[in-house]
Amino acid sequence: MSVVHRLPAGWLVDHLCFINQCGYEICDSFAHPGGVTPNTSVTSTEDCHSISAFAATPSSSDGPSYGPGNAVETEGKREKMRYVFREEFFDISKPHIAAAPEEQLCQGCPEVSLTEIKASSNREEYQEGAKSDTGDSLATARKKRKRKCVFNQGELDALEYHSKVRKLIWEGTLDLVQEGLKSGFLHRTTATLSCRKNNVPQCIVCGLAELCEMAKQFPAVNESDHQAVHVLEEETSSAEQDLLSCVVENSSNCAKIIVLMGQKYLVPPRSSFLLSEISCKHDLINCNKKYDVIVIDPPWENKSVKRSNRYSYLSSWQIKQIPVPALAAPNCLVVTWVTNRQKHLRFVKDELYPHWSVKTLAEWHWVKITTAGEFVLPLDSLHKKPYEVLILGRVQGDVKETLRKSEGVHPIPEHQLIVSIPCSLHSHKPPLAAVLAEFIRPDVECLELFARNLQPGWTSWGNEVLKFQHIDYFTLLENEN
Repeated sequence: MSVVHRLPAGWLVDHLCFINQCGYEICDSFAHPGGVTPNTSVTSTEDCHSISAFAATPSSSDGPSYGPGNAVETEGKREKMRYVFREEFFDISKPHIAAAPEEQLCQGCPEVSLTEIKASSNREEYQEGAKSDTGDSLATARKKRKRKCVFNQGELDALEYHSKVRKLIWEGTLDLVQEGLKSGFLHRTTATLSCRKNNVPQCIVCGLAELCEMAKQFPAVNESDHQAVHVLEEETSSAEQDLLSCVVENSSNCAKIIVLMGQKYLVPPRSSFLLSEISCKHDLINCNKKYDVIVIDPPWENKSVKRSNRYSYLSSWQIKQIPVPALAAPNCLVVTWVTNRQKHLRFVKDELYPHWSVKTLAEWHWVKITTAGEFVLPLDSLHKKPYEVLILGRVQGDVKETLRKSEGVHPIPEHQLIVSIPCSLHSHKPPLAAVLAEFIRPDVECLELFARNLQPGWTSWGNEVLKFQHIDYFTLLENEN
């Protein structure tokens, strides 16, 4: 199961297991992609043969289980070729920055005041500054370190927020990590995965965003001939314009391979996606489908994004124009990923959600740990935190409809933790399907906006919606028959 442990504080989640539960099996032997070498070096992820109905896995407890190296022959000589996500992307065995011994998670939760957090942050920044100043002049080094001891208003707001949530995060994470260590999911001694690290693509340039920009120059589609949904058939080739002008759906129980700009992407079973940029969102609205869950991961504006030019970002005004009211069903659960900037957090709760008629219900945190159960960054780090924030709310509407849709589901807790080993690929968020299952009725319609990967049972939208579906992020298991 992708949820390894469920405690009152939250969930310990196996992100890698969730991906491999999605059912990346190509049912047709003739669909074997050229140039992909089967690999037996990937180990199996145990207990990954079942998942909640909400996550819409194709696996069944009554059906056969497919382990590494297995191919299942059906209808004569047609076989299932199984892919798994590369395990080395989740081999986070050491913290990015090691915390001091007294700050280690296993030591328990010391009571720390805001003043002590400031002092700790200053020490950390001083140490990091000293490391980066090697080779600089003494005067320049002193100037840099002096600046690091001064807190601007944004940093002060962040420190105040951190002092409020720190104990909840520390204690809840400690409980979940201890359970993970007891069960063996987490382990203090991490084996080296060097045998699986050959030729690992850390950054695959797939050009999806550029393709979406190019799509604006395509000839206009005649409305009478326009399809709201393009269903992937047995043949896996489709015109690029067909894949860009409407929602693409894989309604089968097997994965499909599609080709865009010469690059291959895996589409999991029973999933849909719209590859487009924000000005073309009308194609999603034209499907006339209302969603019971909407997850949003906006490209927030910040200094790091501006400096790196890693991806385009949206202003607060542009984010408010996202047509959530047009896409949301009554009582829709809206989940928004927010950076640790207090400006963005206040914006979501005080402006964005009221603008969409969404009532804020809860504030959850995704906590990132290593395979040994340590925070990936010191909890009291000033520069970056080992956690991210999710704001949950519900669309306000008809009271009777709200009560009807609330029957048989648990109320949303005000604070929960999602603890997981993060993917080393930038912005590959953990799955929310399994953790939201107890708060949602079965067989609901789910939508993710600004997605970078696909999930069974979900519709995903974004200009890089297939980014982490690139076939080079996966390994084809060897057919041993």
